[in-house]
Amino acid sequence: MEDDAPVIYGLEFQARALTAQTAETDAIRFLVGTQSLKFDNQIHIIDFDDENNIINKNVLLHQAGEIWHIGASPADKAVLTTCYNKSESYCFLLSLAPFTKLGSFALSLSVSLSLDSRVVSCAAVWRMPSDWETGSHESPDDSAHNPQTLELLCHLDDSAHSNAACVLWEPMGDGKRVISLADNHALLWDLQESSTQATVSSTATLEGKGQLKFTSGKWSPHHNCSQLATANDTAIRGWDLRTMSQIYCIENAHGQLVRDLDFNPNRQYYLASCGDDCKVKFWDVRNVQEPVKSLEEHSHWVWSVRYNHSHDQLVLTASSDSRLILSNMVSISSEPFGHLVDDEELSEGEDNHQEDKSKEPLKDSVVSTYEEHEDSVYAAEWSSADPWLFASLSYDGRLVINRVPRALKYRILL
Repeated sequence: MEDDAPVIYGLEFQARALTAQTAETDAIRFLVGTQSLKFDNQIHIIDFDDENNIINKNVLLHQAGEIWHIGASPADKAVLTTCYNKSESYCFLLSLAPFTKLGSFALSLSVSLSLDSRVVSCAAVWRMPSDWETGSHESPDDSAHNPQTLELLCHLDDSAHSNAACVLWEPMGDGKRVISLADNHALLWDLQESSTQATVSSTATLEGKGQLKFTSGKWSPHHNCSQLATANDTAIRGWDLRTMSQIYCIENAHGQLVRDLDFNPNRQYYLASCGDDCKVKFWDVRNVQEPVKSLEEHSHWVWSVRYNHSHDQLVLTASSDSRLILSNMVSISSEPFGHLVDDEELSEGEDNHQEDKSKEPLKDSVVSTYEEHEDSVYAAEWSSADPWLFASLSYDGRLVINRVPRALKYRILL
């Protein structure tokens, strides 16, 4: 069973941003963004060699600031987006005059103004330098000691909409459309001129009392990619991107802040959510009064929920209880009887489920709880190249690559 052993990689910095490479999925690749206030931040490109069970890494500099979110273009493996923090402060006032009466006034003035400095969250599209891969395998440490710098393609923020929470690429798209969620605005951008220009084609605004702010979102791969789900506070909303209007709202989806969302890749109306109430919930967006299913396996905030891209009964959740949990949610999957069924068949099956006991849905269960992390696990992602492989990232910079247990893999396949 050595094949199921985890592979662990340690970054030297704290980190919370993780994505799988989605373009050209012949290689198992993950991208990690760091959070350092002292040093230049980095993107770590993690290539996993599954035959030899080893990780090859390359490092690129992201000098713009600490990375809170990262997304990979579905069309070009060298292009990515980041949301990052940058501090806007009044540093020019800190050159102090000699300590005269005027000098002490200058000192108090500069301190009061520097306290006024604010951190803004920005979003941008980047390209990896064209030659970063060449020669790196001769001495892999070179890229860590003399890393090249990401090339800025364009910014995804304007003065009216700052504080980007995340950037979402159009699923399976041509890499020319992204959505950024900034404060209470969802902005649909068209990328032109090889992503060096971005123009806002339409916007949606969160209306209501108080300081409303998007925390996360997911672009649905269904309905010709015309729908978006967003989270703000305890609510989940659905949007029609053709009209930028709201199509459903789950007001109190969670008891506390909703942290993450994901769409079932095979069942177009099914959406998973997780949050600070330690719960993971599954929704049918046609009937949002009650969740279809609820999981309560974590003991602290749940930061990430991810459906497997091929086998939607497999769901990963990551939490600040330091654990990653793999669940087999077979009863609400597209294969509740162990084989693929469509929604019509499911509703028919409910009418005559008495007749055939062998057709009863399989039972949901926790497959594995992974304990390799010692800090909050902020992100989990399935590989786009290997459906049985996934990565998780904790705040201390530990990236862990794991596989679905072999026994379950064969049970699903056979």
